Amino acid sequence: MTIYADCSYCGGEVVEKKIEYDYRRQGNLMVVGNVAAGVCRQCGEKYFKPDVLKRMDEIYHDIFDRHRKPERTLTLIRHSFCFRAVAGGVRCMS
Repeated sequence: MTIYADCSYCGGEVVEKKIEYDYRRQGNLMVVGNVAAGVCRQCGEKYFKPDVLKRMDEIYHDIFDRHRKPERTLTLIRHSFCFRAVAGGVRCMS
């Protein structure tokens, strides 16, 4: 078990957990499960050891560059959030 320093954002205690992490890179999204991470108990900020980041990067390149089949795929639904501006017109945020 790794000992982590206190959270650099809020000063909260950081504890090691196994998490599911959304790894985003170059417009791609990869969900990685069972990842060891330090997670702040107060704000939820996540910290990773260098070897964990390196392994996630290797998995990313295997799938997106070397076209290795992932363990499973997910359907992702994306929808833009739109609201009417005070001065009129419609502005969308994605």
